[in-house]
Amino acid sequence: MKTTLDELLALTRVVDTGSITAAAEQLGQTTSGVSRALSRLEEKLEVTLLRRTTRRLELTEEGATFLAQARRILASVEEAEEQMALRRQQPAGRLRVNAASPFMLHVVVPLVAGFRERYPQIELELNTSDQIIDLLEQRTDVAIRIGALRDSTLHARPLGANRLRVLASPAYLARRGTPQSVDDLAGHELLGFTQPDSLNQWPLRTADGDSWTITPSLRASSGETLRQLALEGGGIVCLADFMTAQDRAEGRLVPVLEAHTVEVRQPVHAVYYRNTALASRIGCFLDYVGERMRV
Repeated sequence: MKTTLDELLALTRVVDTGSITAAAEQLGQTTSGVSRALSRLEEKLEVTLLRRTTRRLELTEEGATFLAQARRILASVEEAEEQMALRRQQPAGRLRVNAASPFMLHVVVPLVAGFRERYPQIELELNTSDQIIDLLEQRTDVAIRIGALRDSTLHARPLGANRLRVLASPAYLARRGTPQSVDDLAGHELLGFTQPDSLNQWPLRTADGDSWTITPSLRASSGETLRQLALEGGGIVCLADFMTAQDRAEGRLVPVLEAHTVEVRQPVHAVYYRNTALASRIGCFLDYVGERMRV
C-alpha cells in the first residue's frame, strides 16, 4: 500500500477544518508539513483531491470519493486500537499452556476455575508433556518448566521454587523398615526417573557431598507415576513439595532420612518466545499462578 495513515489523516482534517493551517494546529504539525502530505497523496494517487483557491479548498469529485474511503479506513484503525486497549484491560483469545503432568494436575488444574472467572474471555488450552518440548512445533504459547533452564532463546519468568523431599508410604516402611542412614537405602526399593539422570540425584548428605545418585529399582518418565507407586507402597521416592503437600498433610507419605536431607529447591519458570504477541494473556496467567504459588 502506497498511502500512509498520516496522509489520510491530513486530508480528512483539512476537509473538516476547512484550511491547511487549522488542520496543522489540530494535528500538532507545521502548515508546510500538512501541505506536503497532501501533495504526496495526490502524487501517489495521480489525481487532484483538492482545488486550492485563494479563499478556500474544495474537494474534487475524485477527492470526495477517496475521502469516504479514507474515513472508513481511519475509523477501522481507530476501532482496532480501541479493541487492543480493551484487551489490555480485559485480555481475550486462546492461550496454550504446556506443563509436566504433575504440575498441571497439582498446581494449574486447581487454579483454572478461579482464573476463568477472573478472565472469562481467555480460552485456555492445557497440554501435558513430561519431556521438554519445542514451543513452536507444539504450538505452545507458554510452558512451565521445573529445574535449571538451558534454552537461552526463550524469555523466562520465575514463578517460585519447590523443595525436594525423600518420602515413602507408612505401609512400605512398616513392611521394609525405615532407613536410618543413606547407606541403608541400598536394601530398599528406590523409585526414580527414566530421564534426565539429574532427577535421580537425591538431596542427601554423605561423606562425598550433598547429593547422592540413586540406582532406581523401578523407573518412570512421570513424577505423577512415581507418586502413585510410592502411595501404593512400591518404594522410596524423591519428589517436589507441590506434588506431595496433601499426601504429607494427610500422612499418606512421610519423610525419610530427614536428618540427612539437604534443603534443595527446584526453580519453577514459565518460558515463552521474546517476540510473542500474546504478552497480555501470558502476563495475566503467570501473575495468577505466581501469586498463588507464593501463598
